[in-house]
Amino acid sequence: MAVSLSNIFVNLPVKDLQRSMNFFQSIGFEFNPQFSDEKAACLVIGPNIFAMLLTEEYFKSFTKKEIPDTTGQSEVIVALSAESRDQVDQIVNKALASGGKPYSDPVDHGFMYTWSFQDPDSHLWEIVFMDSSAVPSE
Repeated sequence: MAVSLSNIFVNLPVKDLQRSMNFFQSIGFEFNPQFSDEKAACLVIGPNIFAMLLTEEYFKSFTKKEIPDTTGQSEVIVALSAESRDQVDQIVNKALASGGKPYSDPVDHGFMYTWSFQDPDSHLWEIVFMDSSAVPSE
């Protein structure tokens, strides 16, 4: 039997919680105040998808591993599906206008269109639109 879970919570360390919250709010995301305080903010990505932005000190309380320097190392690429190519462009353009850094140029595979940015803590976010009706068959 396959495992099936209902929610995803991606935990990301941030240097300045308020700066990160302002960045994501400027893109159009909201936060769940029930799970947010001075150490953590619950970024609502979708009905069952959340990113917990944790101050570095608080994040360290969950792991014995070092926090990587994301300006030169990657720990994860958060890939999120968009409803259209236009939505991909809108989200990434808002991220770049709000202080995000470019990570990749847009990539058009015909059936799939992606574009990536880095948030203020250099975490990688990839926004993807896939037209499932145009996916090549094997």
